[in-house]
Parts: sequence; C-alpha cells; structure tokens
Amino acid sequence: MSTDADKNLQHDPAKSFAARIIDWSVANRFFVMLGALALLAAGIIVLTKIPLDAIPDLSDTQVIIRTEFPGQAPQVIEDQITFPLSTQMLSLPKTKVVRGFSMFGTSFVYIIFEDGTDMYWARSRVLEYLSQVRNQLPAGAEPALGPDATGVGWVFQYALIDKTGQHDLSELRSLQDWFVRFELATLDGVAEVASVGGFVKEYQVLVDPNKLRAFNIPLQTIIEAVRSANQETGGRTLEMAESEYLIRSFGYVNKPDDLREAVLKSPDGTPVTIGDVARVVEGPAIRRGITELNGEGEAVGGIIVMRPGANALDVIGNVKKRLESVKQGLPDGVEIKIVYDRSALIKGSVTYLKHKLIEESLMVALVTFLFLLHARSALVAIITIPLGILAAFIIMSAQGITANIMSLGGIAIAIGAMVDASIVMVENAHRKLSAMPPESEKEEKQKALILAAREVGPGLFFSLLIITVSFFPVFALTGQSARLFTPLAFTKTYAMAAAAFLSVTVVPVLMLWLIRGKIKCEDENFINRFFIALYRPFLNAALKWRKTTISLALIALISTALPVSKLGSEFMPPLYEGGLLYMPMTLPGMMNSWGYPIKIRLDMLTTGIRTPVGIKIAGPDLMQIDKIAREVESLARDVPGTRSAIADRVVGGKYIEIDPDRREIARYGISLGTVQRVIQTALGGMQLDEAVEGRERYPIMLRYDRPFRDNMSD
Repeated sequence: MSTDADKNLQHDPAKSFAARIIDWSVANRFFVMLGALALLAAGIIVLTKIPLDAIPDLSDTQVIIRTEFPGQAPQVIEDQITFPLSTQMLSLPKTKVVRGFSMFGTSFVYIIFEDGTDMYWARSRVLEYLSQVRNQLPAGAEPALGPDATGVGWVFQYALIDKTGQHDLSELRSLQDWFVRFELATLDGVAEVASVGGFVKEYQVLVDPNKLRAFNIPLQTIIEAVRSANQETGGRTLEMAESEYLIRSFGYVNKPDDLREAVLKSPDGTPVTIGDVARVVEGPAIRRGITELNGEGEAVGGIIVMRPGANALDVIGNVKKRLESVKQGLPDGVEIKIVYDRSALIKGSVTYLKHKLIEESLMVALVTFLFLLHARSALVAIITIPLGILAAFIIMSAQGITANIMSLGGIAIAIGAMVDASIVMVENAHRKLSAMPPESEKEEKQKALILAAREVGPGLFFSLLIITVSFFPVFALTGQSARLFTPLAFTKTYAMAAAAFLSVTVVPVLMLWLIRGKIKCEDENFINRFFIALYRPFLNAALKWRKTTISLALIALISTALPVSKLGSEFMPPLYEGGLLYMPMTLPGMMNSWGYPIKIRLDMLTTGIRTPVGIKIAGPDLMQIDKIAREVESLARDVPGTRSAIADRVVGGKYIEIDPDRREIARYGISLGTVQRVIQTALGGMQLDEAVEGRERYPIMLRYDRPFRDNMSD
C-alpha cells in the first residue's frame, strides 16, 4: 500500500532518487556504518598530516634570475645584463610580468607567470630561454635562478651571536656559511638557507702599482701567477713492496703566505714573488648592507626559505630540532638566537579557529538538545558535524589545500547549515512518534521513522545541494582574490556536500538506532512554547498590515545607502602577524618603513614595490622619469588619508667617470681592452680563484692597495 509520500516521489524523479538512497541505506545499515567508521578513521589520519599555515599562499608563480657582475655600476648592469635578460624573457609562454632591477654589482630579473602555472615547469622554461642569451652576456657574469620558493616562503630566521667576544663577525659568517647552513639545507621542505650579515672572508692581493713599474711586471702576470699557485693534481699510482700508493700533489692556497711566495719572474736566479709587489691579507668582501640585532650591534644570521606546498609548521619544527643538534658543534661562546618564527602565527591562527569550530559545534549540539529535549535524538544531528568536517579535510588534503584561516573559515561557515537536514528529519520523526499510541510495536515505530525520513529527506538533500553550489561564483575569481577566497569556497562546498550525502545515508540509520523511548510532543517543550508565543504576535501583525510591513522594509533598505557610500574597501583585513619588518630607505636622510613581514613581501611580489598602492612611470629618459616621479610624490602627499609618499630615485648616484682617450692609448700601443681590464681588476677588484681550506672555499681577489685608489688623482 503506497503512502502519500510515495505518490509525491513518483512525480519527481530527483526526489525519488534521494528516497531510493534512503531505502538502500536503511536496508544496508552495516555497510553504511562501516563506511562512516572508515570516513572517521581516514579523516583523523588526514587531520594529523594536513599542512598548516597562517593564510593561503597569495603569491604568483615567480622565477628570479640573479646575476652577479662585481664592481660594475648600475648603468653597466642595466645595459649589459638586465636589458638583454628582460627582453629575452618577454617571449616566455604564460608570462604575465617581467621586472628588471639593476643595482651596483647585481642584476635581478623577476618573471611573474599566469595563474595556475606549475613552478617547476616555469623554472625549466626560464632555464631553456636563459641558455639562448648567455652568449650575449659579458665575461664573468653568470646568471643563476633563485630558490624554488614563493613570496611567503620566508618562514624562519635565526642569528649567530657571541657575547663573549671570542669570535668576530668574519668567523661567525664562515661558521654560518660552511657549517650551520649545510646542516639545515638537507631538511625536507627547505628551498634555501640564505646567509646575511657579518663579513665574507676573502684572500686579497693588494697590488702596489709603483713596485709593478719598478720590476717591469704587468698586471696580467700577477693574475696568471695567482691562478697557477692554487691547484692540486694527481699522478696516478706507484707500486712499492706489493702495495699500491696513490700519487697526489698538494697545492691549494690555505694561508696568505702561500700566495706571497708565488713567483712572478726570476731574472739572474733571483725570484720576484707576489709578496715583493703586493700585500696578501685576509680581509672582508665589499658589503652593500648590514644585519643588526636588537640595537646591540651587527650580527650574522640565516633565513629559512620554504618550498611551495610544504607544511610550514613541520619545516619550522624540523629546523628547530636540527638547530638543537647544531648547537653541540658550535665553538665555545657562540649562541643561536631565533629572530623570526612563523610557527607562533600559524599555531595562533589555526588554534583560534579550531577553538571556534569546537565552540560552534558544542553550541549547535546544545541548541539541538534544548529544542528536542531528547539526548539520543540530539546525537543524530551532532554526529553529522564531525563526519562532514572530516570528509572536507580528506578532500582538502587530496587537493593540496592547507589548513589556514580561510579554509577553516569555510568549514566554520558551513557548520550551522550542516545540521539543518538532521534536525528537520529528527523533528519530523518526533512528530510522527509522539502521535502514535504508547503501546505501538517496535516494527511500527521503525516504519514511522523510515517514513519520516522519506517524507522530508529528498527535499532536505536537494536544499543542502543548493546551499552547496551557492559559493560556485567564487571559483570564477582570478589572481590574488582567487587564491585568497577559493580555499574558503572549496571547504564550505565540501562540508555541505558531505552533509547532504550524510543526510540520506547515515542520518536515517542513526534515527533507527537512537530515537527510542518516550518521545514528547513538540508543544510539551517549554522552550518551543516560549518562542512560538514570542514571534506569533509579530507574525500576525505583519500578515495583517502587509503594505506597512513591506514599506518599512523598503525604508530600512534605502536608509543603508548613505552609510554604505561612506564605507571604505579593502582586499582583506590586516592580519596581525605578531612581528614587524623594518625596511629603511636612504633617499638626501632616513625614511623608516614598518610593516608586517608577509604583507610586505606579498605587496612587493604583486606590485614590485613595498606598498599596496603605487604609481609606475615608464619612458625612455631616466632624467624625465625622475622629474615626473618627484612631482607625483609631492602631489600624492596631499591626498587625504596618505601617511607618506616616497618616489624611488632612479638617478642621482655619484660617479667617477673614466673616459679613455683612444688616440693617446694608441700612441703607447695599448688596447682599450687592456685599459678596461686594469680598471676592472685593479680598481674594482676581480676574483681570480678560490682558496680551499678543508670544506671551506674563499675567493682570492686582486686589486690595487687602498692608498692607490682612495681618490681621483690616485
């Protein structure tokens, strides 16, 4: 005998489909609950392994090309390196932006790719195009790719300090470069351990040009002598007394005396060595910045850069553990101090949302119990919450979405709606059971429960599906907005879809198992009676004065126009990161720049500048660009709400320019290349080779001694 619910379902194939799922679930209770237990177990496992971070990675796919060209002026860097590299990279597929920066001795080219571009595909294509332009670069300029990291990859920073004064900054930098850095670089998820601060040790051959003239020795002879004085070789093997001995010749430079004794020439059997025409010392490399710690003086530090997709919390935890073991190998007096640690931000963000999720779940459970006044019935609705959340986490993990503020926020949004279907089905079951005689058989009550589920289950299933697809427009976003909001949309969608599926599978089975005993009528619940009595007068009044109600609603809507027009807008609210990044700028004095570390790096990646709002001026004339930029700076300062406006100075560097007289150098039989080589080597300094001290490598530099290059006349 068919019921009215069956007749209604026959006219709606979609609802009939949901009803058949309910019938199958009731008939296969063991398999349904086995699946629920499997979902529970899998979700708990995934929950312990899902990557954690504070916010989604909002950065674009980026590849950095860094080219060192020591001693060269920015204009030389721009003309010979940055421009040819930038123009070559413009034709890369899926390229969105190419930015070039030229500074003293270094060129940076940033290639920003379109959304969704794989990081390692992008790096391989850049390398492919780089191979085509290498032969256009000057000798000694070797471009290299930056680490495979994103704008939010900077997750940890530490400093090496020695309060006892036993070790200077050069020794601390060597300790960082050749011991601590290698220990940390082997950890999973670490893309780079960048060294900052201190002095990079190098062997310096400081030539006296007067002595070169006195001994009639050209600079090229010293270059060749230095290179030939720093090499080792092998002579195969020698068999003696039925044993084989490997032949090895020592020759690496490991102290300044080794270079001082290198022979330049030997007229009449009297050797002239490098020490006769130059000072050979251990000294610091030229620095373009310093690292300072807490106003106490300079320090040496290391920055941990994480690979994209790695678990930031695990990476930081592994770094901390490794640092504890590294401390055992440090010299006496040297300490490691943590300077920046994102784990506090990650734990704080995730813990806060986790607590809110638990509070929200408990509140839903409490409200459900108060309105149903039946503990086991309330449990039916409550069980669907953790199962739906765990199902969302499983799909999140498979998709590579980290647990962060936005993804967990999507689950928080969904929790309230996830239990709607369960509550309505339980209430419908209560209505039917309360109307049955107390002496009804168990089979009759179970039929009533199944009928209650079949009556409202299909409608509830599709209502949850409608809520599920409500966030689909978010997936049409692109760029940073997509990276920020799609994790929330995904997790909310997954949680609601899971709740819809659970409402027609697990919930009917739980109803059969848990809804037992005496079921009170809805009117017997004093809370229900109180709220019905509270809203009924307002409902009756609204239905009686319908035009007045609509008019008041329209007036209320129109009244919001003025405050809405006064509201500001922002891409996302500022996230309190628990730390500040200080980026001073020196333009005639000192301009202080303070901001949150992640926010500043994302702004720089997105716009190429330190702030979220900026104006870029392009043109062929640097002088005109600089003039317009200064005018824009003065105008921007008067804009309401502007705290400060600074124009980057693209010109204004002080130069000592050497303009060779080609006619005069030709009279002396000297080529222009020889003149330029002397300027590059003797004044700017040239790395000739590397000294080998065990596992450590230090550059050997050649240049004029300081008294011969301190002013223009020298």
